[in-house]
Amino acid sequence: MKKKEFLEELRKRLKGLPQEDIDSRINFYSEMIDDRVEEGKTEEEAILDVGGIDGVVSDIAKDTPLVSLVKEKIKPKRRLRGFEIVLLILGFPLWFPLLMVALILFLVGYFVLWILEFALYVVDTAMLIGSVGCGITFLLNLKDGNIFISHLGFGCLAFAAFWLLLIACIYSTKGVVKITKHNAIAIKSWFIRGGKD
Repeated sequence: MKKKEFLEELRKRLKGLPQEDIDSRINFYSEMIDDRVEEGKTEEEAILDVGGIDGVVSDIAKDTPLVSLVKEKIKPKRRLRGFEIVLLILGFPLWFPLLMVALILFLVGYFVLWILEFALYVVDTAMLIGSVGCGITFLLNLKDGNIFISHLGFGCLAFAAFWLLLIACIYSTKGVVKITKHNAIAIKSWFIRGGKD
């Protein structure tokens, strides 16, 4: 891919950004490619160094605040015609509740993930408390001359389960955080592309 093709494709992919941001990004990557060409690389090699179009758009999405993307998306590109205004007003009882339901379902799904994470940590804490309780019971009964090996066994079992569940909690939390970051970048990329898949 040549520099001109790369920059044209990049301009198309960044259409959801404000025009001044698009121009600044295009200039930045144009200069970056020119610098690498001056170092003796071909345009194709320079573009490979910069990264693919998808990687560049993803990097831009990470750096761009969601608020500025939404502002650009809702900024009117043209004046609405009379019949479009009428359709928006008449359709409001239909499209607004559907939009709210979709948003609420998305948020509920997200909160359920974090509630499950919290529940995992609560169960893990209960395992630790249970193992400590079994150990204390074993020691108190040992002092009285009674030996309840089952208390010691349950305590050790609960302690082992605590450590295994703690590892699972840590990995699942990392996974949920990773999903959250991925979804945020995907939403931003959707806005940057102009709402087209």
